[in-house]
Amino acid sequence: MPKDSLLHARLQREGLGRTFTPTHPDAATLCLAHDPRYVQAFLDGSIDAAAMRRIGLPWSPALVQRTLVGVGSAILAARLALQLGLAVMCNGGTHHAHYGHGSGWCIFNDQAVAARSVQRDMGVERILFVDLDVHQGDGTAAIFAGDDSVFTFSMHCEAQPFPHELQRSDLDVALPEGCQDAQYLQALQDALPPLLQRLRPQLVLYNAGVDVHRDDALGKMGLTDAGILARDRFVLATCAAAGVPVAAAIGGGYNLQDHERIVDRHLLLHRAAAEHWPLLARYGMQARRSAPAA
Repeated sequence: MPKDSLLHARLQREGLGRTFTPTHPDAATLCLAHDPRYVQAFLDGSIDAAAMRRIGLPWSPALVQRTLVGVGSAILAARLALQLGLAVMCNGGTHHAHYGHGSGWCIFNDQAVAARSVQRDMGVERILFVDLDVHQGDGTAAIFAGDDSVFTFSMHCEAQPFPHELQRSDLDVALPEGCQDAQYLQALQDALPPLLQRLRPQLVLYNAGVDVHRDDALGKMGLTDAGILARDRFVLATCAAAGVPVAAAIGGGYNLQDHERIVDRHLLLHRAAAEHWPLLARYGMQARRSAPAA
């Protein structure tokens, strides 16, 4: 899918934000959220054909490189969010990857690895996943099941045929097929502020999938561009009001005939981020280090 590179090019042309380049994570970091045998089999190409069919992509060295770049982006975004208050990826949201297998075009769960990475390296103790892709974040829910340090919240379409077997997130909100802007935003407003108040996370990992759009090729919901922009603004504003840094992935969005239309929708997240950067910047480590003593 060319949307990631097209989105990056658009952001550069429009001058939205600073650009950072990720590095590849090592195998030990990938194994923070994944079975070491699965990690090694994918990296060296010994993974069996059935496992790749479940993922839905053919194995190749190029796919390995693309996957490592994606996970590296999520790790970098999480660290930048903690340092600067807000970071938004040009890719990511591979939430269907489980501990021991990939699924639904997702090989490694990028934000799950990122969560474990900042727990290991930056002393983060409480993380909240806010997954608003049209599909349930099943892999993320399964990886963190029973882990009190990570709370998984997934708001998705109940009529989606995928994933075939749903997992239990810490909070699942399943909305009806055709759900439109007002109903969707009300459900989000009912769920997110109480979670932030109760959990007091140190980081929010946000999956901002635009496959909730009414014209998405794989979605079954009825949001408009205005509704998606209002959603992203609400998430960022609510996290800012709670004093919680945000690292966001673009998530799903599908239109095989018009890639630029999908880029337009993903760009809404980056526009919302540019608007809310001044509010969230005060909660990064750099701002806290440079703040005068009380």
